[in-house]
Order: sequence, then C-alpha cells, then structure tokens
Amino acid sequence: MAHDLDKALAGISGILVTPYDADGEIAPAKLAPILDRAIGAGVQLPVVNGNTGEFYALTTEEACTMATEVAALIDGRVPLLAGVGRGIRDACRLAKTSADAGASALMIHQPPDPFVAPRGTVDYVKAISDASGGLPMMLYLRNDAIGIKGIEALCAIPGVKGVKWATPNPMKLAEAIAACDPGITWVGGLAEVWAPTFYAVGARGFTSGLINVWPERSVAILEALNASDYEKARALIADMAAFEEIRAEELNGTNVTGVKSALIAMGQDCGPTRPPSAWPLTPAQGDKLTGFLSANKLI
Repeated sequence: MAHDLDKALAGISGILVTPYDADGEIAPAKLAPILDRAIGAGVQLPVVNGNTGEFYALTTEEACTMATEVAALIDGRVPLLAGVGRGIRDACRLAKTSADAGASALMIHQPPDPFVAPRGTVDYVKAISDASGGLPMMLYLRNDAIGIKGIEALCAIPGVKGVKWATPNPMKLAEAIAACDPGITWVGGLAEVWAPTFYAVGARGFTSGLINVWPERSVAILEALNASDYEKARALIADMAAFEEIRAEELNGTNVTGVKSALIAMGQDCGPTRPPSAWPLTPAQGDKLTGFLSANKLI
C-alpha cells in the first residue's frame, strides 16, 4: 500500500516500547494491542527502535528482529519508521534489515561516538542510505553543537526527508529551517510538552511515547496545533504533563520506566526496562503515575 510519507512525518511519530517476556527476552507480539489502538486513534507513523524502545539496550540482532516483527504487525496499514544507529556496520546491517522488512523510512540516531566529526557524520548517513537501497531518511538530532552548516550539509544528502529536532533550542531550529531545503519536514523531537514551542517556529508533527498509553490525547494535541488553536493544545498538554514530569526525572532515566509502568497498570505488561534505565519507579513516582492514570480514566 502506498503511503504519503511527507504527511506522515508531519503527524505523530509514535515511539514504540520494546516488550520483554518473563525471561527478559524481546517479545514483539505484545505490541499488537498497543499498535492497534494507536493506529485506530490516528497515529500516522509508528517508530520501532527509537529511544523509548530502549534502542541502546538492545543487541543489533534484537533490533533487527524488532524491525522485522513490527513491520509484520503493522502489515502495511501505515508507514513504519525504523530507527538505526550505533557503529557504522551495525547501522548498515540494521538499515538493510529494516528495508527488507518493509520499513517506509529510516530514523538515523545521531552517532554517540565520542569522536564525531560533522563531515564524518555525512559519510555515516550516506553509507546507511546505500545499505538500505535508498530508503527515505529522518535525521535525529539530539545535539545541535554541529552548527547550522553541519546541519545544512546533512540535510543536503539525497534521501533526507525529515529532521527530528530534539534539543530545547527553538531559535536554532528556526535558523536551521531557514537554511535548509524547504521540502524537509522538521519534527518536534521532545514530545507533546515542547510541540507548541516548536510549531511556533515552523516544525510540524512531533514524537510521542505517550501513544503507547494514551494515543487519543496525542492525536487531539496534534489536531489542535494543526488548527493553530494553541490555547486548546496547551490545555490538553497540561492534563498529561504529570506523565512527562515522571519520565524526565533521574536525568531522564525514568523516561521508559514511566511508560512501561503505565502499561503494566493498564493490564498490558511489556516487562521492565533494562539497565541503565531506572526500574521500578520509586513509591513517590508510582503514586504520581497512579494519580495521573486515575484522573484521566486510563485505569
């Protein structure tokens, strides 16, 4: 089935958790009800092997399996964005596997290597593109220290269709948008709470871990932003802010912990998180999560 990737990029990039079984092994089939609810609610672009999916806690073999199994679960209903990254050989292997599985596009994690050169990152992205057979790509920028020229060089690579902007610097985002190809879609990469700020300077769409738990709220926020109803969007965000506050604690070490704990409370146990993520929530965090879920009739 053909999909409008530009439209999907400008919607919600829903970052899926990676479920585990009782032995701690990946259990992608547990995503079926989460995907069904998210797609039914209007989430346009599920994402496998993102940070909410504990990408860096997975082996490359596990990440390859997740890409293949999630593509099968989606079964062409919507496009799939597949995260790739780490060392160049692992990234290229995962890119090819994702393409073979039927992913519509790749999300390129910013290399975590301590010695990353802007021009080396260009070579990195080009190699991944070649390995995938030329799948469209979204760049994932968590560090904008490469500067506008570095961002411009990355965005000039053939096949780059979008940028997930995940730094709390909206003015630099505006500068980057102005410097790059107007055909590129800039996506708010810091979830719902930052979406209005990024929209104000030209981003469209946003990433979300909330979609695992409450996709209807994410979609309502997107609809408000697309209608330029910032007051409504802020009100909708205020009702889910407690969830994001829990996820931001412990240096963001409870980011996935909050999502998986909510899923357990809702009867969709996807297992714990893997270290170095925090597990479980502290009693105070757990009480706050229960209050959030109860107040919004999610449990």
